[in-house]
Parts: sequence; C-alpha cells; structure tokens
Amino acid sequence: MARLTAQFWVHAYLARLRMFEIPAFVVAHGDDTSGSVLVKLNTLDGQAAAYTRVFDLMADTRTWQVLAEGAEADVDATVARQRSFDSDLWVIEVEDRDGRHLLDQDGLA
Repeated sequence: MARLTAQFWVHAYLARLRMFEIPAFVVAHGDDTSGSVLVKLNTLDGQAAAYTRVFDLMADTRTWQVLAEGAEADVDATVARQRSFDSDLWVIEVEDRDGRHLLDQDGLA
C-alpha cells in the first residue's frame, strides 16, 4: 500500500477542517515526506488536548490517541518536549470551542 507524504496529509486535513469552518494552523512545519503529525485541539477556554497517531502492530492499523490533555500550558509543554526530540514533527493547532478535530472521520486515520 502506498503511503501519503506528511505534507499531502496535512494539506488534506486542513482542507477538511475548512469545509467545516474549523480554524487550524500549521504551528511547526515538519519533514515534507516522512514527518509525524501531532494535532493540538485548543477549545479556547484554557483547555487543550494533543493527539498523536500510533500504529497497532497486532491489528495492523493506525489510530489517533490522546498524548496529553488538560490546561493549555501543560499541553503546550508536552508539544514542546515532543518537538525537542523530533525535528521532523508537524504540529497542527485546531481551534474549536465544541472540541471538533475530525480525526475520528473516515480517511483521516
């Protein structure tokens, strides 16, 4: 199975979010081809969550899991730690008061 490049996936994700009028921004531009993607959901009330994609070897699937959640400052610290040891990491910040990130929709896993 062919893999999408990180840049292609990020652009497609941002386009999907625009369709639902959910603001999102590239906070850190990772490696265009093989960078990992971290999505930070900011609910604009001082709370946030960071999602990372993990691979389940037993099920041969990729899923989005919560890396950190709680006070936005704490989530930002987690994101900064991740970036400190992964310079290829993309960071996308989604801003939605309703907590929508669309990562649970078909085609985004």
